[in-house]
Amino acid sequence: MQFGIFSVGDVTPDPTTGRTPTERERIKAMVAIALKAEEVGLDVFATGEHHNPPFVPSSPTTMLGYIAARTEKLVLSTSTTLITTNDPVKIAEDFAMLQHLADGRVDLMMGRGNTGPVYPWFGQDIRQGINLAVENYALLRRLWREDVVNWEGKFRSPLQGFTSTPRPMDDVPPFVWHGSIRSPEIAEQAAFYGDGFFHNNIFWPADHTKRMVELYRQRFAHYGHGTPEQAIVGLGGQVFMRRNSQDAVREFRPYFDVAPVYGNGPSLEDFTDQTPLTVGSPQQVIEKTLAFREYAGDYQRQLFLLDHAGLPLKTVLEQLDLLGEEVVPVLRAEFAKGRPAQVPDAPTHGSLLAAAEKGAGTRNAGTKDAKDAKGVEKKESVA
Repeated sequence: MQFGIFSVGDVTPDPTTGRTPTERERIKAMVAIALKAEEVGLDVFATGEHHNPPFVPSSPTTMLGYIAARTEKLVLSTSTTLITTNDPVKIAEDFAMLQHLADGRVDLMMGRGNTGPVYPWFGQDIRQGINLAVENYALLRRLWREDVVNWEGKFRSPLQGFTSTPRPMDDVPPFVWHGSIRSPEIAEQAAFYGDGFFHNNIFWPADHTKRMVELYRQRFAHYGHGTPEQAIVGLGGQVFMRRNSQDAVREFRPYFDVAPVYGNGPSLEDFTDQTPLTVGSPQQVIEKTLAFREYAGDYQRQLFLLDHAGLPLKTVLEQLDLLGEEVVPVLRAEFAKGRPAQVPDAPTHGSLLAAAEKGAGTRNAGTKDAKDAKGVEKKESVA
């Protein structure tokens, strides 16, 4: 199972000091957080994509390419890549380039985003959000899997004899997660292609997450990709820790109260009771995260949100130390207990390449067998 962190890249004033970091400071902080994630033994760093204040990560592949040059093992991902407003051609090219630069340590999460005005900024209509997601992703898959593409659709100009460059590393496209909080159509899309489904359950109660994940698992099996238990599931989560839970609550409360995504709403106590947000000791984080399996089943990727709401970099790095030293080692061991053998690990470039080579070998053997069979039949007919 993979553990990591994701960042939405918000530039938020620190409510305890009143100071707002500069955009440069926030961008540099995200890089420092990614490097720390690898240092403490996490598996994944994912960045969001936003094109409006108060967020800075408008160019995820630029940031991830820089991080790739400074890391060795970390899987670099997004949370999310806007499949609705980005040109599929540019996504295909950018992430194939990143694949090569990072030696395959790349995947990405497709999503529609949560900011309505972004659609007209990129010449699109939010009312077509689902249709854009479906058509654009269908094209992206072809661009990664076919050397020459002829295509015509509704939302962009046609392509004639087009080859996306560079080609995916080893002819193996990056693994794709489809991220959604509330849209069953996206769970269906992920299931149809046999891709991963990431339910970023940071705002929603467990019963909603359970319904979405179960829908994806059932449809994954319906389309013949395996059993429901073999579907590829990822979950989000939010944590703030101190060794003493009362200290965690006291320190985090002012940040929670003004957070851009949920501030001025339910109380901290209500929110932690109703959603995956955990504010407390490392042991409390362990217990609540392990409980995710009760309603989502055995899953492959767990990402935590740590660096939001104006928390200073020093505090976030302290959170990463606790996560890497006291939380994730226990979670790895506990999630492994009783995990059925047929439940796959999270896909990586290496595992996808091995599967592709195995498939090619099987196809070649099948072709030889067919030729041999025809030879036997011909001899028998002559006799």
